[in-house]
Amino acid sequence: MKIVAVASGKGGVGKSTVSLGLARALAGRGSDVGLLDADVYGPDIPLMLGLKQTRDLRRWALGRNPELGRIRLEPVEALGLKVMSVGFLVSERQSFALPAPLTTHVWKQFVDDVEWGNADYLVVDLPPGTADLQQHVFTSGELAGTLIVLGPQDAAHLDARKLLDTLREARVPVLGAVENMAGLSCPHCGETIDVFPRVAPERSLLREVELLASIPLDPEYARLDGVAPVFAELAARVVERLAG
Repeated sequence: MKIVAVASGKGGVGKSTVSLGLARALAGRGSDVGLLDADVYGPDIPLMLGLKQTRDLRRWALGRNPELGRIRLEPVEALGLKVMSVGFLVSERQSFALPAPLTTHVWKQFVDDVEWGNADYLVVDLPPGTADLQQHVFTSGELAGTLIVLGPQDAAHLDARKLLDTLREARVPVLGAVENMAGLSCPHCGETIDVFPRVAPERSLLREVELLASIPLDPEYARLDGVAPVFAELAARVVERLAG
């Protein structure tokens, strides 16, 4: 199973949208795909899939495999994906109060103790930034590669460069970058409008990392009634880089 992390330097750049779109596009190519929502404090994938947990978490153990003597978790099947998230274990209104150093145990449980079956790919939606969980994931040696998601504005590129420095230090393969919210197409004239001021070329992350996909600001890309061509193209490029 090849683990592909989808990361960002800052929040609010659409990382979860890219994670879900990439996972669905990989599944659309005939692959067996898992999707892990690793944002333990703000899991959004369940909401995006319309999967709500209404009961508060009372026990961590959902079942026990007597043969292995450890907890085993079953992923939720949705849209042809095997999905796991803290959002399936706690209710929508309940916070996941866990000290940061212990989040590494959550990562181990979600990767090693979830019944991913014969998944070809596991797409991991990481929390934004480079905190404890991300540092553990980057240095675990388990990642086949990482995608960096960013917006067009200077702040997004600034924080993404810090993320890139962390990835390089951990020697994690960087597959490329995805620019989200790249512009809004006017519904009347078709002209592209830059909603966010674009970063100056000399400060752009794209001077160091290849751009694999540019996604415009459009609600169509957040809908679940099909796989947008931009995600199909992104999946093809990711598969190509993982095979290289």
